[in-house]
Amino acid sequence: MRVDEWLKSAEQRLSSAGIGTARLDCLVLLEDATVKDRSYLLAHSEITIQGGTLQRLKRQLNRRTQHEPMSYIRGKTEFYGREFIINQDVLEPRPESEAMMESLKNLKLPNKSTILDLGTGSGALAITAKLEIPEAEVIATDIDPKCLKVARENATKHQTEITFTKGDLLKPILSSKLWTLTSIIMANLPYVPDDFKLNEAAKNEPKLAIFGGQDGLDIYRKLFEQISSSKHKPSFVLTESLPFQHAKLAKVAVKAGYKLAKTDDFIQLYTLKDN
Repeated sequence: MRVDEWLKSAEQRLSSAGIGTARLDCLVLLEDATVKDRSYLLAHSEITIQGGTLQRLKRQLNRRTQHEPMSYIRGKTEFYGREFIINQDVLEPRPESEAMMESLKNLKLPNKSTILDLGTGSGALAITAKLEIPEAEVIATDIDPKCLKVARENATKHQTEITFTKGDLLKPILSSKLWTLTSIIMANLPYVPDDFKLNEAAKNEPKLAIFGGQDGLDIYRKLFEQISSSKHKPSFVLTESLPFQHAKLAKVAVKAGYKLAKTDDFIQLYTLKDN
């Protein structure tokens, strides 16, 4: 089958399935399968796709018609200008989370500071933090060993030294000597309310990484409770949540001894009240 024939047929099929990015998705899949960029493919539309390449595209197209995210189909995604390994065990990093990295980089962190990424998932935040602030020590936790496996693969891919620990938020860190040196927490935790209607793509992602209780803030309450019970409190806590949750989350933070310092879209920065 010629490139132009496949593109026409594939785009029509995805459009009929309700995929709003049908043309773009088809071009991306074709680029991956042929290892040619789209400008070349469009300029040489008479090229024939056949054999294993055509079968691979057929399988991928079938998955996309079911609204499976492109990152899962491709096995990779981009975050903060870098490529990360992704599969169905982890949540796809969102563009909104890139604002957390900007907030982190704008902080005046002490030398040899420690950054904790809680609920690391794919490890995108932790790895990006290490690459952007190489002098910092980065520790990442997750309750799901499958997530940690993907995170470690990404750390190897990007040649970053990060300590990965299995456990519930801060629990594996509280008894560690590293906790006394901690200066900042990054927490992109599950925050979607249980009755929130997901789009078709999000329905393919792990529910453990999405839902956070009736109002979406149960995991954040647990985090601030853990911080409150600790002798050592981080100077900064960065969180991500839906804008309509911000006021309630700020109240949770206040009870733990923190004040809201800044809001940037989905991201909130909290500092200790006495700072």
